[in-house]
Amino acid sequence: MRRLAFLAPLALIAGLAAPAVAQEPRVTVMVGGDLVEEAEDLGQRDVDLQLERLQRVVTRELAESGALNGAQVNLVVTDLKPNRPTFQQAADRPGLSVFDSLSIGGATIEGEVVTADGQRLPVRYSRYSTSLADVYGFSTWQDADRAYDRLAANLVSGRLVVR
Repeated sequence: MRRLAFLAPLALIAGLAAPAVAQEPRVTVMVGGDLVEEAEDLGQRDVDLQLERLQRVVTRELAESGALNGAQVNLVVTDLKPNRPTFQQAADRPGLSVFDSLSIGGATIEGEVVTADGQRLPVRYSRYSTSLADVYGFSTWQDADRAYDRLAANLVSGRLVVR
């Protein structure tokens, strides 16, 4: 016992104490703009899942990179377009094929980053396919997922506003 009590102060003096853990950024995501009214047409379930997906992608990328430690990232999805009909859209239009229908999809995301030192930095990102030929994959939210990945990469690299 006596020996352990003696070693602890030496570890502190030698700088061997556990390093302070950097606080990961906090990411919040909500619906805004025209999407508030369109959420019912798309299906609230699908919209909620997309908000969760965006939060997961951004949180993961920022945590892995160590970027924006201690920051608060507040994101607002203002527009969301699926590449294929959502469950709600298919239910509302019985003749609509969820397999054969294809559309230009994507997302628009705005918000701000509040850095650890209190600076408020605007965030704007928008990504949509330009034509049906650009639509890859078979997922309902393929282009929106691509927008989330690219927004996260931009946040990591410090590119907060992209037109």
